[in-house]
Amino acid sequence: MLKHSCLLLFFALFFSRNLLSQPAATPAKTRLEGFELRKNLQKGTFFAAIQPENIGPSVFSCRVTDVDVNPADPTRFYTAYASGGLWYTESNGTRFEPVFDHEASMTIGDIAVDWEKNIIWVGTGEVNSSRSSYAGTGMYRSADGGKSWEWRGLPESHHIGRILLHPTDTNTLWVAVLGHLYSKNADRGIYKTTDAGKTWSKTLYINDNTGAVDLIADPSDPNTLYAATWERSRRAWEFIGAGEGSGIWKSTDGGVTWLKMSTPESGFPTGDKIGRIGLAAGLKNGKTVLYASLDNQNPKPKKEEETDDVLTKDRLRAISKEEFLKLPEEKIAGFLKQNGFPEKYNVKKVRELVEKDKIKPLSLVEYLEDANNNLFETNYIGAEVYRSEDGGLSWKRTHEGPLEQMFFTYGYYFSNIRCMQDDADRVYLIGFYIIKSDDGGKSWKNINGQNVHVDHHALWLNPNHPGHLVNGNDGGINISWDNGASWMKCNNPPVGQFYAIAVDEDEPYNVYGGAQDNGVWVGPSDYKAPSNGTKTGNTRIKNCSAAMACRCRLIPATTTRYTRGTSLAFISGSTNAPAPGRPLHPNTNWGNARFVSTGKPPFS
Repeated sequence: MLKHSCLLLFFALFFSRNLLSQPAATPAKTRLEGFELRKNLQKGTFFAAIQPENIGPSVFSCRVTDVDVNPADPTRFYTAYASGGLWYTESNGTRFEPVFDHEASMTIGDIAVDWEKNIIWVGTGEVNSSRSSYAGTGMYRSADGGKSWEWRGLPESHHIGRILLHPTDTNTLWVAVLGHLYSKNADRGIYKTTDAGKTWSKTLYINDNTGAVDLIADPSDPNTLYAATWERSRRAWEFIGAGEGSGIWKSTDGGVTWLKMSTPESGFPTGDKIGRIGLAAGLKNGKTVLYASLDNQNPKPKKEEETDDVLTKDRLRAISKEEFLKLPEEKIAGFLKQNGFPEKYNVKKVRELVEKDKIKPLSLVEYLEDANNNLFETNYIGAEVYRSEDGGLSWKRTHEGPLEQMFFTYGYYFSNIRCMQDDADRVYLIGFYIIKSDDGGKSWKNINGQNVHVDHHALWLNPNHPGHLVNGNDGGINISWDNGASWMKCNNPPVGQFYAIAVDEDEPYNVYGGAQDNGVWVGPSDYKAPSNGTKTGNTRIKNCSAAMACRCRLIPATTTRYTRGTSLAFISGSTNAPAPGRPLHPNTNWGNARFVSTGKPPFS
């Protein structure tokens, strides 16, 4: 008996340890060799004769990670995508051409362009640290406007946050390397090159979980640099988006040495709840003004004691069965009505369920919450903006009240800030929405237009035409010429991020796809997608669901039913593909596997 018990204990410990361990990252050398092998195999495959055809949709592109606009001619700009490569327009976004389709990485973290010399730098590997943020293979350089490329090192960088070019020396640049997302590594921090990327020096390093996420230069001195570091660690089962390693650093010798500026004495928050930081710099009356956006994961300050007249979710989390049953009927009724409970769950029914131990008071809270809902209902402080007028020695929060609905629980996806270079009081914060301030961050206005997708990652401000904005978000590119009062959408690059597709048995067959933050789409396989939309706005590609969807499954023997699996919230079903589905079962895995029974549909 003892022998069997020991064996069981051994296997339990062995398998639990191995199940919770995570595979090591594939070495960059192996990945790059695999890419060369793929290119050689492509030369001899008969599939090379088969040309793919774009069937749509052509109403959205995908997550933009950076834009670089020619200040002398803003109709010309490059757009970098999270998984769609690099695209160039010289027609103000009416037409784009891909210029980075044949390299080892399609995922881009940041780009930088020397417009006078036609030199482009691409740092691969998206920096937003989402579950769908894939690792890059380092730095790439083009000296002919994207016609040809050279690989320029930093293979184990995986995710690159910012590239900063020296204004006069084309061989000198600095790179903020965030490093591996799912594993520890030492190849992260600030890197500098003085020979156009042939060799690199790591000049700032914190630890193997902390990398550099942002990097700017003082507008009055290119040798004075400011860097933001970010400690974060993601696993398949967990994400820690904050840590002691997050902070702001300064160099006055061209990035050779660094001094930490975000000390406890500086006024900038410190500690293990400090998340992603973004930086911006501009001039006011000839003096440099610094801004820092912060994903502050410390809990919100406690509000004044809530009155006994209102029953809240926080109260229900802590209340006992006995205390609940003593509550006045009107208080319970008010909670049920305010939160939209079905009519059958009236006060009498709920009390009965609690009294018979069928549910706990906490169950009323759990009924209202799911993994997706919890992304938005958070006790974090969230988005904050700090300002320094003394070179980063001291910082003050610019706003008195909270910046609501900007970061929620996923500030790791945003935290970018911009200001006008010659008018530092005009500042823009991009997160879930775009907001702007004309008074140095004291007050803010939402400029997220109706045709502008939420979740923003890139913003270019025209230094020669105040109010001209080029914005990159999860839906593509938007351009405004009136400081966000109106926007036009430039969404024709066919770079939609589809997690998975499914097909039915119609003639011609229909294709269903679950897109990143752009819902479920369905259309006929013989459709020819227009490159610039249609005059009516209608296409044969239809949207089935507005939510993010990771999986689509068709129920066999019928094309009138489908399921969609969202990233965090629900599996939903529909009996009519273009119509919204309804929740079937909650789940918390991103893109988890699903099987659809051949029997009676579960949502019939």
